Order: sequence, then structure tokens, then C-alpha cells
Amino acid sequence: MSDADLPMAAPDDPASVEQPDKPSLLQVMGPGLITGASDDDPSGIATYSQAGAQYGYALGWTLFFSWPLMCAIQEISARIGRVTGRGIAGNLKQHYPRPLLYGLVTLLLAANIINLGADLGAMAAGLRLVVGGPQMVYVALFGLVSALLQVFARYSRYVSALKWLTLSLFAYLAVLLVVHVPWGEVARGVLLPKIQFKTDYLTVVVGVLGTTISPYLFFWQAEEEVEETKERPGAIPLGRAPWQAQGEFQRIRVDTYVGMFFSNIVALSIVITTAATLHAHGVTNIQTSAQAAEALKPIAGPFAFALFALGIVGTGLLAVPVLAGSAAFALGETMGWHVGLARKANRAKAFYGALVLAVAIGVVMNFTPIDPIKALFWSAVINGVVAVPVMIMIMHLSTHRAAMGDFRLPKLLSWMGWLATAVMAAAAIGMFATLGHG
Repeated sequence: MSDADLPMAAPDDPASVEQPDKPSLLQVMGPGLITGASDDDPSGIATYSQAGAQYGYALGWTLFFSWPLMCAIQEISARIGRVTGRGIAGNLKQHYPRPLLYGLVTLLLAANIINLGADLGAMAAGLRLVVGGPQMVYVALFGLVSALLQVFARYSRYVSALKWLTLSLFAYLAVLLVVHVPWGEVARGVLLPKIQFKTDYLTVVVGVLGTTISPYLFFWQAEEEVEETKERPGAIPLGRAPWQAQGEFQRIRVDTYVGMFFSNIVALSIVITTAATLHAHGVTNIQTSAQAAEALKPIAGPFAFALFALGIVGTGLLAVPVLAGSAAFALGETMGWHVGLARKANRAKAFYGALVLAVAIGVVMNFTPIDPIKALFWSAVINGVVAVPVMIMIMHLSTHRAAMGDFRLPKLLSWMGWLATAVMAAAAIGMFATLGHG
């Protein structure tokens, strides 16, 4: 069934999804906006900073190229949640062998927890750069505040707060405005890429792709569509209310494409900023987002430094709930627990327990010799590798008739989803194939 063939609900249909008469931008934007913004987490900032510092503008093409690919796979993930009323893990549990489900969820949990620890450490380091103080105390406070808000805050208010936190990403657009940028070189890097078949280059490419097309984002956006059906008046899973599909698929598409565009513009701004400042002054080795902020200070000035550092904190506050939430959703659906951020804590104890445990492990990682701050870049690479099997299953699931019924993907969307999967696989294979070749 194509989008054009889907029946529309009559205006007086009691099962129509209730919409405000004059919706604000924040009301129109939802899971796609939050997902896209959380994509620019401290791990992503570290990866984009390393790309700009090490290769200048030469990797700008990855963000221009990846935008339609990430839009496609995120829209497909959202459709799965909206049609079935279940998240990706819930659908895998119902329609695929358990070993496959357990393997994919284990990979997701490992990648998410490493990412959580790295992000919490980076947030604390960013705050310490600006105001001073004990970094480890900040790690614990960020973890505690994030966990408490997810467990006890009312879902609608919490989601609204996450939407407002997306404004923190404008810090990186502001930084771009205060540095000198040779736009001709930027255009050549974006539009005329010179791809190098070397391990270092392909590792950064996998890192960039892995932080823009990350498994936790697939699980989160699908689950948030499920949450929307529970919270929005009149919303029903489309498998039981196909007449709602046309309007809902249009909302998902706008939400997703705008959210991912915002995400990639911010990411490209970070690459350009670090290329124009750090790379241009011979600073080519950036392992963390805090290092990037600190290196900016003598080159771009204290204002750019402060904006960059505070942006790390803001994006981390947005990303940590998404990382912990997607892990808890995946584990909860796998185990058959009651799941949902809209549920009260006493109605989903195991789900919230898993969420808090994920955050707690991320905090503890910062107190061990593992040093998760150095894992920032590598968490993106891990995400890039883990994304491949997850994307294969999402694409297969999107055409699974028992799960999706007559809601087949439009051909262009299906092609783009498979292309995104192939690109991620090729980048990962290329990285491993060139190991030891510089």
C-alpha cells in the first residue's frame, strides 16, 4: 500500500488523531526533532571535531551525503513503531528467532552504555572547563538528575523540556559565525570529496557515519512513536486504524526530515569550525569534545570556547535520556516488561530499574581505569559497526507482512533504506580491510 492509497479519517471520526487548531513548531516537531538533536551528543561532537581537526574540510561530504540516508532509516523506524504499536525489539521478539533478538539487543546495550559513560564524562569535563570544580562530582550529578527526571517527571513535560534543550545546538552555529571560514574550500570538501582508502581515514568516516546513523536512534524514535499513540488523544496503532495513516505518515516525514536536517547542519558546523581553527593552526589530534573546546580558546577566543563547552553540556543533557531510554525500551520489550516513560514508576519498575542501572553504569565507568572520555570517538565507531546488522533487520522487518500488514514502504524510501544499510556495511568493511595500511 502506497502513502497515496491510504484512507483518510473523516473529520468527525472519533478515532481521528486530535490536532491543535494552530500548532506551534514545538507541537508539530516531536520524536524526529529530539532524535535528530540527540544525535549531536558529546560523542558526536568529539567525532566531528576530530574529523575537522585531522582532515580539515575533506570529510564535510559525509554529512551532506548521510542526511537522506539517516532520514530514510529513521522514517522507517518511526513507521514501524506507529504501525505496530511496538518498538523494534518488541517486533523482533514477536516475528524472529530469540537468539537473533538477544544478539542485537546485547550489541545495542553494550554500545549505549559505553556511549553513556563517555557522554557523562564529556559533559562534566565541559562544565569544569567553564566554571571549574570537581569533574567527578559533576559526572554523578548529571547522572542523578537525568535518571530522576526520567523516572519521576511527567512524560509530556519531560518531552517538552527535551525539545527546548535542542536549542542548545545553536551554540555551534553561533561559534561558526565568529570564526573566519574560507567557504570556497568548504564547498570543495563537501561537493568534491577525495576519498582515501586508508585505515585512519575510513575509521573517521565510520565514526562520522556511526554517530549520525546510530542504532540507539532507531530504537528511540520507534518507541517514541509508540509513546505518542498512548499520549495523543485519538491516536491508535495504524495496524488497527489505517485511516489515520496518511496524516500520520506525513507528520512523521516532516518531523524526521527537519530533525535530521537540523542535526546534520549542526554537525557540519562543528566540522567546519574545527577545520577553520584547529586544523588551520596545526592542531590535528582531538580525542574528546572538551579538548576541542579547550583548543579553540587561544585560536578563536574565549567566547567561542565558552559556547562550544556549554554546548557539550546541553547536548549531553538531551542525549543521556535518549541513550538510557532506548536501552531500557529494548531490554524491557525483550524481557516482556511493562515499558514506557509515560507510565508511573510503580507500574513499570523493571523498565525504570534498567534505565537507572544504565545511567549508573555510565557514571561508574568514569571512576574506573577505563577512562570513558577517551572512548568518545571509539563509541561512534562501535555504533557504526553495530548499526549494520540492526539496519538489516529493520529493513527486513519493514517488509514483514505479519508485522506491517499492508503498510509497505514506498519504493523510494525502501531503496534509500537499503542504500543506507549498504553504505554503512561498506564503510565498516573498508575500515577492517585496510587495518594495518595507515
